[in-house]
Amino acid sequence: MENDLIQADCVEATEFPELSERYQVYAVPRTVINDSSYIEGSLPEETFLDHILETLTPPADDAK
Repeated sequence: MENDLIQADCVEATEFPELSERYQVYAVPRTVINDSSYIEGSLPEETFLDHILETLTPPADDAK
């Protein structure tokens, strides 16, 4: 809502079992980030944001 580059959807797991299976939803809430990372459960906003930023930040190049 704050940024046009961010898209989010909320899905009722019991109404869409194929999505629940695809994203291995066994507890709610489950937040999936770019199909590569997930957050299970409710978290404080700062922790939630830290996890998202950690997922989106490329790993440091240790070869230098």
